[in-house]
Amino acid sequence: MFEQAAQVTQSLRQCPAEGAKNLQQEHEFPTDSCSLTSTQSPRTRTRRLQGNQVGKRSAGPAAGSQTSGGNDQDQSECQGCGRAESVCKTRRCLAQMLIDKEYFSQPQSEGCLHLIQVPFMEYQTLSVDTKNLRLISRLQASLVWTDEELAWDTSVYPFEEVILPVSKIWTPELHVTNGIVTTMKHSSRDLLLSSNGTVKHNVIINAEIACAVNMFNYPFAADSCPVAIQAWTAEGCGTYLQLGQLKNVNGSQGDWKTENAFYDTRLNRDDRNFIMVQLRIKYLNPFITLFLPSILIVLADVISFALPLGGGERNCFKVTLVLSFTMFLVILNNELPGDGHCSPIIRTHFCICLVFLVFSMLVSMVLTGIAAEGCREALSLSCTKCSAPKCTANEEEKADEEAKADISVVPLDASEEHTRMLRKVVNFLEVLGAQQLKRERYQKIAKRIDEIFFWFYFIFGSIYFFAMTYVMVNYTCQVNHFDFWY
Repeated sequence: MFEQAAQVTQSLRQCPAEGAKNLQQEHEFPTDSCSLTSTQSPRTRTRRLQGNQVGKRSAGPAAGSQTSGGNDQDQSECQGCGRAESVCKTRRCLAQMLIDKEYFSQPQSEGCLHLIQVPFMEYQTLSVDTKNLRLISRLQASLVWTDEELAWDTSVYPFEEVILPVSKIWTPELHVTNGIVTTMKHSSRDLLLSSNGTVKHNVIINAEIACAVNMFNYPFAADSCPVAIQAWTAEGCGTYLQLGQLKNVNGSQGDWKTENAFYDTRLNRDDRNFIMVQLRIKYLNPFITLFLPSILIVLADVISFALPLGGGERNCFKVTLVLSFTMFLVILNNELPGDGHCSPIIRTHFCICLVFLVFSMLVSMVLTGIAAEGCREALSLSCTKCSAPKCTANEEEKADEEAKADISVVPLDASEEHTRMLRKVVNFLEVLGAQQLKRERYQKIAKRIDEIFFWFYFIFGSIYFFAMTYVMVNYTCQVNHFDFWY
């Protein structure tokens, strides 16, 4: 009888699956929980159990009095749950038994680093904030890792997989390094656990990423933005990622289009993985709403030179163009980011166009003054207004005063009075003709200057627009997208 008891004790210490089953059949002892952890090394199991005991000791003295060492924990665990496991015939019972282990700490191997596989990840660009240079993204990742201490012997428990609640075991956490706001959520409240300790789970990550997109070529802007995906590591311990397949979903959002998304690494380091997202703005909408109106307004200003200088119609039209262009400049300022290393050159383009319009308006006003008033001072922007009827009236008043003075001194007869009146008429017509000739001469000068300015304005404006369009399309401004890693 003593030999039989010694044989039973030795079999329970070794805990092989088949031996435990045979001992249960021969000696009617319950199978212990060592069959659940037979695939682990003793050192790894002891480290994990001691870690759990440290957590239990911090929770209270009652939890700390359950064990005094790694070997005693293994033995008490086997003896304590043997009776419960002997009646487990369903997956739910097995799941509950695994939950009771309370393994909330990370699996800790000899190397202190644990591998997290990401066999599939789905990337989606939700929107791009052009004003604040923010990339709003959504990632859905499939995670696979191994926790040997959650494995079980399928010869004792004939189930290949069980379902466990996410909150009852340890799960890895992913974060976006360059994200301003990052939120990771579990896609389900449950996860799948295999008999060899492999855990499969899906997570959803919503991130708002600070991305200094190159906006220099707006509205033909195109650039790449990294989304740095990492797991927790500290001083050589923690977790590291092994990335697999990446799929880009629904790449067109708003004014931006996601052309491609692929995995890459920084400086060939495993802890610096990122998704490089290639973005390109859909230029049709900003080109129609901003760039094209600037071209049309300047073109209308060029055509306005066909209006006559007299009457003021041209000046009123040019003032209207300046006010309209100012409204577009305000809209552009609300749409685009502020000054920076690669700030949009279209803002400079709008300022230059506004200078063109204002300068054209001022020149037109000066030429109108020269053509209408006929004053030399108009060339220096200080024209003295003196119209022909007014000047003629002044001359007539002077002639009348002289005539009165003559009449008071020497009385004139009718023939002399008639001669004097004819002389006054002749003088008036001569003055009027001189003024008309002077006005025509100034109109010719104004027209000549207007023609010269028109061709200068047209040629210089055309060269400028072609050059600006070439720079917008072809010039590349370099941006450092990895300044968050140092």
